[in-house]
Amino acid sequence: MRHGMFVGVMVLFVLGLSGCGDLSGQTNSVDAGGMLAHNVYFTLHDNAEAEQEALVQDCFEYLKDQPGIVFFAAGTLAEEYDRPVNVTDFDVSLHIVFDSIASHDRYQDDDDHLTFIERNEDNWESVRVFDSMVEQ
Repeated sequence: MRHGMFVGVMVLFVLGLSGCGDLSGQTNSVDAGGMLAHNVYFTLHDNAEAEQEALVQDCFEYLKDQPGIVFFAAGTLAEEYDRPVNVTDFDVSLHIVFDSIASHDRYQDDDDHLTFIERNEDNWESVRVFDSMVEQ
C-alpha cells in the first residue's frame, strides 16, 4: 500500500492520455460545471501501519461506491519520495474525481460517508481537503 498514492497519480495520468476517462456516457453533465477533484490528506494520532491500512480499507469500503465518481484511489504516503518539493506531513490520502459538483454534494451527505467519518474521526489529528475544478 505504500505505493498507493503514486499508483493513483499514474492512473490519473494514463486516463488523461488515453481518453479512457471520457465522460460522454455519464448521466450527469460535465459541461454544466465541470468535474470536481476531491483530495483529502489525513494525519493520524496513531499512525502505526495497521492504523493507516485500516483507514485506507475504510475509504474503499465506505466511500468508493458513490454515484458520479469518475476516479477513486486511496493509499499511504510514498515515503521513498522525499524531495524538497514533496509534502510529507500526512499518513493517508484519498482521491476522488466527481463528474459534477452536484455528485460531490450528494456524497457529502451520504450515509456511508457519514459512517466513514464517525468510524475514523477519533484518530484524525488533522484532515486537509483540497477541492478543485478539473478538466481532462
